[in-house]
Amino acid sequence: MATPVGALVAQEQVNGLVEQVFPQGCWLDSDYLWLTDRSRHLVELTDGYLEILPMPTRSHQRILAFLYSAFQAFLRPKGGEALFAPLRLRIRPGKFREPDLLVVRDAKDARSSDRFWTGADVVVEVVSPDNPERDFVQKRHDYAEAAIAEYWIVDPRTESITVLKLGEAEYVEDGVYGREEQASSLELAGFSVDVGNVFDAGEAE
Repeated sequence: MATPVGALVAQEQVNGLVEQVFPQGCWLDSDYLWLTDRSRHLVELTDGYLEILPMPTRSHQRILAFLYSAFQAFLRPKGGEALFAPLRLRIRPGKFREPDLLVVRDAKDARSSDRFWTGADVVVEVVSPDNPERDFVQKRHDYAEAAIAEYWIVDPRTESITVLKLGEAEYVEDGVYGREEQASSLELAGFSVDVGNVFDAGEAE
């Protein structure tokens, strides 16, 4: 398959802008907020270093849309809310992530502001094929650091959903759910999705 040249050019342009404004290792929270206010790319920050995330695929977006609709349908009558990327979640000063979905039981949650969030009840990541370790290892650590009670990892490669519950300092696995199963939330009592339907949404024509 041919490489999408336009995507590479755009990536190089953003990387060039990053180096022109501030070298890697020198980015402050305020610099990151300034950049992401002016960019259409998903960008994350860790202690002065930026990471520009890949553009989501169509199947990724379809899976995300299905989950967003399911969470919203469950939460809205109860006063809660689901939000989808791009959005900024501050793990701590110096570290920002952009989860695929951010879920709160209360739409007026005090952890929100117009520019970024400082917490959530549930976050969801759809695994990107370029770097699965980002979602399974790095973000597992990051969301635990932010004390987010529940983390879902949705993996199109294995058609599975891993539901993680926060223990004292790190996540413990509540379950890994496959195509013939229901993935259920611990934080949102009564919420579940049919795993097969999630991944079928990604393949729909």
